[in-house]
Amino acid sequence: MAGIEKAIPATQLIISQFFVFSPSMNDHMKQTPFTSFHKALGAKIVPFAGFEMPVYYSGINEEHLAVRNGAGIFDVSHMGEFIISGEKALELIQYISSNDASKLVVGQAQYSCMPNEKGGIVDDILVYRLGEKEYLLVVNASNIQKDWDWIVRQNSFGAQMKNVSDETALLAVQGPKATEVLQPLTGTDLKLMKYYHFVSGTLAGIPGVIISATGYTGSGGFELFFKAEYAGTIWNAVMEAGRKYGLRPCGLGARDTLRLEMAYCLYGNDIDDTTSPIEAGLGWITKFTKKFIHCDNLLAQKNNGVSRKLIGFEMADRSIPRQHYKIISSGGEIIGEVTSGTMAPLLGKGIGLGYVKTGYETPGAEIAIQIRNNVSPARLVKVPFFKTGV
Repeated sequence: MAGIEKAIPATQLIISQFFVFSPSMNDHMKQTPFTSFHKALGAKIVPFAGFEMPVYYSGINEEHLAVRNGAGIFDVSHMGEFIISGEKALELIQYISSNDASKLVVGQAQYSCMPNEKGGIVDDILVYRLGEKEYLLVVNASNIQKDWDWIVRQNSFGAQMKNVSDETALLAVQGPKATEVLQPLTGTDLKLMKYYHFVSGTLAGIPGVIISATGYTGSGGFELFFKAEYAGTIWNAVMEAGRKYGLRPCGLGARDTLRLEMAYCLYGNDIDDTTSPIEAGLGWITKFTKKFIHCDNLLAQKNNGVSRKLIGFEMADRSIPRQHYKIISSGGEIIGEVTSGTMAPLLGKGIGLGYVKTGYETPGAEIAIQIRNNVSPARLVKVPFFKTGV
């Protein structure tokens, strides 16, 4: 049975994942401001988080390598954006998030997560400090309403909140040539912009574009936030500017393989309402210098240890690991489960993330992955899998 999976193209397997975990396409599916562009370019459209989204154009491997070696453009307008402002904005953000937003200066962004009251994660988020008393929270597309309701329930501070998801377009231009692609379109010196910093400037003649040195690929680049009404102008300008650099439109498939090579967590796979940030290796964004939801219990986890940990592994053969496959120790014991897996286009091998019992997480340890009725050899490795990214 494992041989059957090996014969299925990786592209088909990734598409299958999106269809399994997404609702069927129907009249209720949302579209981003760029949907017509995706369809005109012949993208394979799939339902994802309630949106019609491109999973690939020319092919996942080609798009993946374009980002690693040159530049790719992703439509990520399905993500959610909330504005938190007012005198109590920081107090609310400090209470609902694990990282310390008080360290942010205006023009700086921060990766964080929102713990729930049971120790799991409501969502992982990005926090941008827009002004002295104004912040932008970027949340996952599948969690927009859930996150909004959660924050509203916690807002006993009286902070002002606005959901600007529907009016905001978001493009990610990623790869080592991203600066060269975008620089002719803006007066902002992109080479001087530090990682996880941003400016609000003019791009392609459109004012008020947030140009952020962030991304989900590990190959550098920028994310562009702007009003949805300017989607066509900015898309066309970026595509034209990128023509000489081989800029490729990229879909969700390459976004997933790129983030997995970097061992970036995907909500719904590697983290969710049942996984704590300590278990997930996110202790670095969990700061106990302040009070936040469930912080005492998470501090106890940090001090006393946890029963499972998120690890990275690579296959010793050509097998492809997938979510929910069992992880087996060298002694034959089931010690955990795969949360994400793929055939890494750049590395040419199967890689994955998964949770294992504490004590079995040492890099270099021999393990196995149960794939259908077969057991395929693998070993634990240090992450990220892709070592030379930003």
